[in-house]
Amino acid sequence: MKVYKHVNYLWDDAKAKSLEGDEVALLLYRSNLLGSDLRITNYGGGNTSCKLIDKDPLTGEPVEVMWIKGSGGDIGTLKKSGLAALYVERLRNLEKVYRGIAHEDEMVELFNHCIFDLNSKAPSIDTPLHGFLPFKHIDHLHPDAAIAIAAAKDGKKITEELFNGSIGWVDWQKPGFDLGLQLRACLEENPGIRGIMLGSHGLFTWGDTAYESYVNSLDVIETCAAYLAQNYGKARPVFGGHKITSLDAEARKEQAAKLAPILRGFCSSERHMIGHFTDDEKVLEYINSNDLERLAPLGTSCPDHFLRTKIQPLILNLDKEADLNNVEEVKAQLQPLFEEYRAMYTDYYETCKHANSPAIRDRNPVIILYPGVGMFAFAKDKQTARVAAEFYINAINVMKGSEAVSEYTSLPRQEAFNIEYWLLEEAKLQRMPKPKALSGKIALVTGSAGGIGKAIAKKFANEGAVVVLNDVNAERLAGAEEEFVGLFGKDAVATAILDVTNQEQIEIALKEAALAFGGIDIVVNNAGLSISKTIEDHTQKDWNLLYDVLVKGQFLVTQAATKVLKAQDIGGDIVNIVSKNALVSGPNNAGYGSAKAAQLHLSRLNAAELGAAKIRVNVVNPDAVISDSNIWAGGWAEGRAKAYGITVEELPAYYAKRTLLNEIILPDDIANACFTFVGGNLNKSTGNVLNVDGGVAMAFVR
Repeated sequence: MKVYKHVNYLWDDAKAKSLEGDEVALLLYRSNLLGSDLRITNYGGGNTSCKLIDKDPLTGEPVEVMWIKGSGGDIGTLKKSGLAALYVERLRNLEKVYRGIAHEDEMVELFNHCIFDLNSKAPSIDTPLHGFLPFKHIDHLHPDAAIAIAAAKDGKKITEELFNGSIGWVDWQKPGFDLGLQLRACLEENPGIRGIMLGSHGLFTWGDTAYESYVNSLDVIETCAAYLAQNYGKARPVFGGHKITSLDAEARKEQAAKLAPILRGFCSSERHMIGHFTDDEKVLEYINSNDLERLAPLGTSCPDHFLRTKIQPLILNLDKEADLNNVEEVKAQLQPLFEEYRAMYTDYYETCKHANSPAIRDRNPVIILYPGVGMFAFAKDKQTARVAAEFYINAINVMKGSEAVSEYTSLPRQEAFNIEYWLLEEAKLQRMPKPKALSGKIALVTGSAGGIGKAIAKKFANEGAVVVLNDVNAERLAGAEEEFVGLFGKDAVATAILDVTNQEQIEIALKEAALAFGGIDIVVNNAGLSISKTIEDHTQKDWNLLYDVLVKGQFLVTQAATKVLKAQDIGGDIVNIVSKNALVSGPNNAGYGSAKAAQLHLSRLNAAELGAAKIRVNVVNPDAVISDSNIWAGGWAEGRAKAYGITVEELPAYYAKRTLLNEIILPDDIANACFTFVGGNLNKSTGNVLNVDGGVAMAFVR
């Protein structure tokens, strides 16, 4: 087995042998191995292909077919459904109708006339780059080590010397048909080379078999990485040495949690954004350095990096130990920075735009650097924000490598604009599914590991929100987390142990929301319990427990969440799960019913107070939600059955029959009611009570 220091050798001979005879399966195997190492290529970046002989379904004759990653795919998770299959001869024949670089984009539609497998994915812009090279297996990757050389001022010279002429060089060119022709020309001018370096962009390598291509790719990347490693700190300290030192890990988290909602508010001036924070050592080395102010404005080199991270990051002017508790003072200090960034981006657009360029997009930064603390990324969803941060770390690695062996160069601004506002990229954006109602929203539902709370959290996640699951029961919470990750992916979920009567745990839960997602938009006060006893049997302990959990809990969570919502200054929703019992006088219900009435009136008071901040406070009043609900534990069901003179088994039918609609109420019904308040159709509505009880006339509000 080969041994590498800077990349992972993952090839399993037994696994590969089981795939022999199926070149497409071997292509997928190789692709997934390469894509599993972020040092080799970024999420969604790079491309892989194989060429094979297959039977033409129209003639029955053997034809050469190329299988290649389709548009928008990721080689690390690539499946056959993500591949495009094309006739190689037809693809190459497109050269006969190619009208030159000014007509690049029209070639993409012509790729469709070359499709071999009609069920395959749409071809990507990289298709001709693979098609005009004769090799059976080709890898186009974006390794940090290779791009560091490709983006260096002396990159071409370094490549020639490092590989003794065995790796060719093609200057920067936007991906497309012309670049495919340049790769072919490079090979013709340098017969016998094992790969081609693309200026500022990435690496092409190949082989006669899937394994040969895989090993060739690793060998070249390893050589680049080893060369960089030999030069780090040799001529000068990495990034010019440290200008400041980092806070300790816990202090970094504290500062980040306080600042994230403020930054999120600024970045959400055009649409709600989700955040991601990292204090990775690579980030700290860069943002604490003397070279930060020089390198950061240059932006990135590789187009895949640039598309994810924008033209340049925003560097904060905050001291690492700044007091972030006075939100208004912090905002006043940051406001000019964001205004300056938006003006810079507008000028960049106006200076570089073409007559047919798409309209300017969001002017806010994606990457925000806080020296001494870490890096924030803000995007339309958590995955996009996380991946943007990963791409910028790749860009940091590139800058570090380039500076170690030469001088880092970025894409010229016009070239960067031509990529960002490329009509083909715009078309790809327009083809993306319409955002769901809660996309870009962050929800914390108390008591969300089961029953009504879990149903609400699940509804919100289904509608595009990210959720902070919480519960007092760690085992129950772990089970809910596993379920949600399975349903919605790891980027959609964060967790926190939360007793709503514990102010410290509430603060920790909101801190987790800030670190994981940037803040909070929706708070549902759902956690609760119930005790059904006569007034004579009711104890002070019962009374205190009910009022602590239901009333004090709602108060404490709302109070803490309000600080975050106001720091963001983009409005928000608080939905309180109260009860029909807040309005109806029932038997054996003095403590629970009066606590619910207090919850209801507290909701009205909060709605009146928080409206000026565009924070809506509304109430859902359920009744008799029996399925998977904690409310029936601890003797409540027995108490209610006794009060009505029936058995516990008869309760569901009893509750249904006393309603106007004769319906049993389920957790999903409460979840749907909550979504009604937060889903966008009632953005001008606050202070409302929505009964979800099947129709109980005594509980009518008016």
